[in-house]
Amino acid sequence: MMYSHADDEPVLILDEEQCWKLLGHSQHGRLATAFDGVPYITPVNHGTADGRVYLRSAAGSKLSGLTVNPRVAFESDGILSDEAWSVIILGTARILDTEAEIKIARASGVDPWVQTLKDFWIEITPTSVSGRHFILGQQPEQLDES
Repeated sequence: MMYSHADDEPVLILDEEQCWKLLGHSQHGRLATAFDGVPYITPVNHGTADGRVYLRSAAGSKLSGLTVNPRVAFESDGILSDEAWSVIILGTARILDTEAEIKIARASGVDPWVQTLKDFWIEITPTSVSGRHFILGQQPEQLDES
């Protein structure tokens, strides 16, 4: 994916539309939660639909943490030989409980790495979406220190 960086700047701030497009082409990310004052970061598979991120989960600490503190961060990134990108979403997570909601989540494309039982569907509603695109190997001009 090529993005136009102004004046050959190595870092481009992405707009929300660009962020969602990148997330739509990615399936892997990390979910950051906090439970009892302790942060946790978990690798997850995800899907996106209608401005939401969807995940599947088995019962455990990740799910328990969400019920106590639904505020989360989600990050996904990609690295190629000459470029990279990162998208971060801050938002609120909730466990889906109606068949209509789960139907939308299923259609988002979540495809777990490991085919274990994951009974719970999670939806993240963003409060903030931000992203960066990086040109790799490009050095900033040296400052003249004379």
